[in-house]
Amino acid sequence: MAIIKQYLKSKPECKVTFNVPAKEASSVAVSGDFNSWKKTELKKLKNGIFKGQLNLPIDKAYEFRYLVDGEWVNETEADRFNWSDFAAAENSVLEV
Repeated sequence: MAIIKQYLKSKPECKVTFNVPAKEASSVAVSGDFNSWKKTELKKLKNGIFKGQLNLPIDKAYEFRYLVDGEWVNETEADRFNWSDFAAAENSVLEV
């Protein structure tokens, strides 16, 4: 998995690209603080990678997870991880 951060010069935002390799999966979504934990579906590319972009305000940390065919999965390359009592699991943390 990989996250690409591109800071915008024109406004205080960061374009975040989520890349999730999941050739066998039929659907992948990202959910987190940045979208009120609602699913944002990622698009499956021909190479089996699911990809999506979001512009997020900078100087914040966001907790998130991927939903791969109904299973919650963390980003292996997250900036850090944070325990969630609600989920009884660690969430990935994205710092922008």
